[in-house]
Amino acid sequence: MSLNYDLVLRQQATKFIKKQDKKTQLRILKALEGLQKVPPEGDVKKLRGEQQIFRLRIGTYRALFSVNHDQRRVIVDIIGNRGDIYR
Repeated sequence: MSLNYDLVLRQQATKFIKKQDKKTQLRILKALEGLQKVPPEGDVKKLRGEQQIFRLRIGTYRALFSVNHDQRRVIVDIIGNRGDIYR
């Protein structure tokens, strides 16, 4: 039995990844793959004041995501620079 979750990237997250150079793309995708494991790998924290939104730190970038345990999905809503992502 696999404990991996499916990884779903929203359009804004996909768009951000495509704009990056190849090296950065690979680093981001490798970090996102860690979210599929139970428990998720990486520097993950729950955001204060948000119901079920988490953040993954990828160097100077942040990925905001939620987890749907019923459908076994990790949904990455947005990826961006640390200073811009929380606005």
